Amino acid sequence: MKRPPYSIFPTLTNGNISLRNITAADMPDLMEISFYDTVQATTVEIAAEMQNKINKDYFEGNSVHWGIADKATNKILGTCGYYRGFENDDGELGCVLLPESQGKGYMTQALSLASDFGLKEMKLKRIWAVTNRDNHPAIKLLERLKFKKIDSPKLEYQEVEFELINSTSIKPL
Repeated sequence: MKRPPYSIFPTLTNGNISLRNITAADMPDLMEISFYDTVQATTVEIAAEMQNKINKDYFEGNSVHWGIADKATNKILGTCGYYRGFENDDGELGCVLLPESQGKGYMTQALSLASDFGLKEMKLKRIWAVTNRDNHPAIKLLERLKFKKIDSPKLEYQEVEFELINSTSIKPL
């Protein structure tokens, strides 16, 4: 299994986006969508502190966090990645996109890249994602990417969980 940290941070490309490492120069663009432990950044400085925590998680082997960049401009449009460790060979996939970038196919490309990386490179057996039951665009996106809705007793009432099982990890009977 190839888990973080990597000798070279993985950059992934597809269509008109790339998933790349986030730099200090990206912080002004990210402030609006910077979160850590469900707390949102309110200043560029706080966003940078949060990014430092995310980087620490990466170097400890517990996450991979990409900036979703427009390939033409290299401007960050959002973020996606795996968070909270890789226990039991699974990974939680999360994402957020700037409002002006929503509805343009960026997140479909980003989650497709991240899912492929998780299954093929990291050899995850299972990728899972949680969203709000009322977040219909996210639900449609996960379903379009072949994630299946599952029942999870650990979730709050308003949340729903989806999973993608690595077909190469299924052992025949």
